[in-house]
Amino acid sequence: MSVKQISVFLENKPGELNALTQVLASHHIDMRAMSLSETNEFGIARIIVDRPLDTATVLKDAGYVCTVTSVLAVAIPNVPGGLNQVLNVLSEANINLEYGYAFLGGKKDSAYMVFRVANNSTATAALREKGIRVAEPGELEGM
Repeated sequence: MSVKQISVFLENKPGELNALTQVLASHHIDMRAMSLSETNEFGIARIIVDRPLDTATVLKDAGYVCTVTSVLAVAIPNVPGGLNQVLNVLSEANINLEYGYAFLGGKKDSAYMVFRVANNSTATAALREKGIRVAEPGELEGM
């Protein structure tokens, strides 16, 4: 299973992230998670929101270049080494991680890790086989 992530390309200059979040706020779009990466000229804001397809339309209408990507959101066991358990499963299944970022879930003791992998179905099957929970479509949007 996978969730929808929006990658937004931003110029690397003061106020760009503020302008992006203003567009989201003015359309009552709620962010669930965000990751930022950058180079000298541009940055990429990767966001998970409550209404991903509506958000992509709003952003494109506002002049942003963005893409919608399917990613995995994995519930990280709340024990020492919880992330390591997840990474062991993915490594043993020979699944390469393109990138990842973490965020807290709706519960106080809940955390998720978002992963971009080549094949979400293969990664999901490997994780579920070991009893690790992968977020269902719409689960994060409803937090």
